[in-house]
Amino acid sequence: MKSHKPEDRKQKHKILIVDDHPIVRQGLAQLINQEAGFTVCGEASDIPSALQAIRAGDPDIMIVDISLGQSSGIRLVEEIMSARPSSLILVLSMHDESLYAERCFAAGARGYLMKQEPPEKVILAIKKILNGEVYISDRLSARLLQKFVTKQPDAYSSPIERLSNRELEVFQLIGQGLKTRRIAEELNLSVKTIETYIEHIKRKMDLDDSRDLILHAVQWHMDKQS
Repeated sequence: MKSHKPEDRKQKHKILIVDDHPIVRQGLAQLINQEAGFTVCGEASDIPSALQAIRAGDPDIMIVDISLGQSSGIRLVEEIMSARPSSLILVLSMHDESLYAERCFAAGARGYLMKQEPPEKVILAIKKILNGEVYISDRLSARLLQKFVTKQPDAYSSPIERLSNRELEVFQLIGQGLKTRRIAEELNLSVKTIETYIEHIKRKMDLDDSRDLILHAVQWHMDKQS
């Protein structure tokens, strides 16, 4: 009879991967499944499929990309935490932590990791979060400590950082070329509400008109892709 080591019988931590790029999901799954004690219990590419995968797989921790096509990873984090307040979420993104990390933590995430980091950092972040800790880069930690100690606004903040999560989401969709009505459909909001967000964005970013807003949004979107 084949004997089993104690660790073979130990239940593995289940991990859900949410990313809109199949090759990224495949790479993460391979990395995670090679680690003792971890197993990928599901994958998803957008908010609806992620919520369905959570119900089906009951993951111990979720890895969520900040950009899910035309949807927002931050919105997904908010929805997950609203339904399951004890959820553990690691945000893994190619986007600058200076703009997104604090938003993700405020939404309920327990860690933020740039995709440029080496693979071993992903495993380290997962282990820390499962151990009840928060994973944060040294760079972001220093920045947050500086803000706390000086009690001054971030010296490097840009007008975009003044936007609320929903305003930022609208700004992103404008940059992707979506019109007001299409944005309203995507976010399941009224056209009037989107128009109000647009006015807030123009005021906070000191933009003269809608044409100026579109130019800034498109340029910002292109810069993010480069």
